[in-house]
Amino acid sequence: MVKSGLASPLFLCKYPQENITIQRVVAKQADTLQQTARIRLAAGKGRSMRRKEEIEAYAENLFLPITQKHGFELVDVEYVKEAGSWYLRVYIDKEGGIAVDDCEVVSREADPILDTDDCIEESYILEVSSPGLGRPLKKDKDFARSIGEEVEVRLFRAVEGCKEYTGLLNAYDKTTVTLMMEDEKTLVLERSNIALIRLALDFYKQDNDSLILYCFVKSG
Repeated sequence: MVKSGLASPLFLCKYPQENITIQRVVAKQADTLQQTARIRLAAGKGRSMRRKEEIEAYAENLFLPITQKHGFELVDVEYVKEAGSWYLRVYIDKEGGIAVDDCEVVSREADPILDTDDCIEESYILEVSSPGLGRPLKKDKDFARSIGEEVEVRLFRAVEGCKEYTGLLNAYDKTTVTLMMEDEKTLVLERSNIALIRLALDFYKQDNDSLILYCFVKSG
């Protein structure tokens, strides 16, 4: 959510590419619109929540009952700063995939609560979207959802002379991740040594993996 003194423009985008591509397109559109309309951003005046973790925890508690109400899964919440702007990103999913209307429903239900609580000190843009291609696996529920899927792994320290692996996610626990390799051998990796693990990109799968983004730039 970016607070301004103008009516609320709306961006609805669908791209069968990576998350970062969508984010850049929307950010560019929003920046252009703000510059043209001379929107002056105003920071929230409510209780200060400076820590990223606190804001993400607040947002997760807010969006979880909303997504559950509509039969969606709250995949992840993140609060990040990119190109000088703060983004509150909410990723949702459901069986069969998320549609633009689903993202809009969630955003519009959360919006008045965000306004009332006014817990985030700085200006920000609220984005509600499907998980998209190539999202990192962060939480245990991400790993559970991805069992049997092909994943890409990058390591801090080389294992068997290599720092990058691709294989099927076979198992996981609190300390390790197990991959099934092409030769049907298993590879056990320490989670503490994993710099990045994500679903392998498959550009031939577009219908289910297309990113649906609902970006709401709201007036104050």
